[in-house]
Amino acid sequence: MNKLDRVTNVYNKSDIIPFDDTSKFVLMSDCHRGDGSRSDNFLSNRNIYYSALSQYYYHNFTYIELGDGDELWENRRLSDIIQIHKEVFGLLSKFHDDQRLYLMYGNHDMEKRNYKYVNRNIQRYYAQREQEDPNIFNNVKVHEGLVLRHSESDDKILLIHGHQMDTMSSSFWRLSKFLVRYVWKPLENFGVNDPTSAAKNYKKKISIAKKLTKWVAREKHILIAGHNHRPSFPDVGQVPYFNDGSCIHPNAITAIEISNGTICLVKWSEKVKNDGSLYIARDILGGPNNLQEYFAWLHKH
Repeated sequence: MNKLDRVTNVYNKSDIIPFDDTSKFVLMSDCHRGDGSRSDNFLSNRNIYYSALSQYYYHNFTYIELGDGDELWENRRLSDIIQIHKEVFGLLSKFHDDQRLYLMYGNHDMEKRNYKYVNRNIQRYYAQREQEDPNIFNNVKVHEGLVLRHSESDDKILLIHGHQMDTMSSSFWRLSKFLVRYVWKPLENFGVNDPTSAAKNYKKKISIAKKLTKWVAREKHILIAGHNHRPSFPDVGQVPYFNDGSCIHPNAITAIEISNGTICLVKWSEKVKNDGSLYIARDILGGPNNLQEYFAWLHKH
């Protein structure tokens, strides 16, 4: 099966989420939550992420995580990650309790496709839990893909992680995990980047984006992905392949918002007021653009 057909296969078997112009979604990916050590790339942006996610929770957004939420190539146990970032998981659990949480797996947390693995690690967290620690969701399904279907127009948006276009991250993900855990993670502490990583290899980033764009042009569906950590927001009139970036940019996270029939790319970052105090700010990087204009363009091309 070629890479384009692999994405089509994900599309065909994905659960469908109906939405309309009153729906509100926020899409993030590539948090790479770790174990709290200096190789935990999420740690420096945790407060930014928590602050942004809190805003989305209180403004009634549905949170969709497009894979690589947890770093399971470098770390063996999801329960250890939950324990270190328990406040974050506590907030995710509030979304889950309100039926406003959808999780997907990527190449770095492929183990989460196994329901028993996820449930076992959550139970391990509970076995180690202090009395004041937050409750964590149970019985959560982790998807490979999801499809947003507009209730009125029947137009669809495919949500995937994006590793399906990357052979080392899909077909050979176990080999890649071994190399990251035992070769590249130790070298990362000395400033050596993993050359096989789509997030750190510029040519690979571009290659994956081109392949996903080709799929959109062929199948006539909007596609939103993560994986390569490279935010992408096309103008109306361009092939509508979007990328939400990542949560491990230097001192910033990026996300895609869908609300009131529009789509936009945003950045959350730490800023300083004139009095020297810090605050978390939201900046719009792209849009908001009307989704129906993208759908109309696809119908014509």
